[in-house]
Amino acid sequence: MLIFNDFFAILFPIMSTRCFTMLKPGVLNRRLVGEVISRLERKGLKLVGIKLMNISQELASNHYAEHAGKAFYDELVDYITSGPVVAMVWQGDECVSLVRKVVGATNPIDAMPGTIRGDFVSHTSHNVIHASDSSESAEREINLFFKPEEIIDWEDQAAIWY
Repeated sequence: MLIFNDFFAILFPIMSTRCFTMLKPGVLNRRLVGEVISRLERKGLKLVGIKLMNISQELASNHYAEHAGKAFYDELVDYITSGPVVAMVWQGDECVSLVRKVVGATNPIDAMPGTIRGDFVSHTSHNVIHASDSSESAEREINLFFKPEEIIDWEDQAAIWY
């Protein structure tokens, strides 16, 4: 006999994907870590990896390799290596798209109020959060920052409510 969760999963299969996010030094300096994490959790996303870390120049260069040579590249690398960051892996249905909606547009002028960037960013150069922009980027970024054993895919009993 099927229990409700099993029946629900058959009718509405969840295609769980992952997204990498990084809270930049400004979030820690402004004491906003809990607020940002809370917004992502309230959206129904599941935190499966988290670490507080200092990023080396090498890791920063690898992470932002697609921006090498652009006018803002050096400033970007300098900012994320200027203090600790919180690296996270989130999991959920359409995770990258959901995270991007909660985070808001990269340009603070375009970021809607109610989004993380819309509420906490006034200058692009001091953006408070990085979020993967595609499933491919998410996989690459997760592998840069996390070992497989550092990601814990725990059973989420609340998933049927989102």
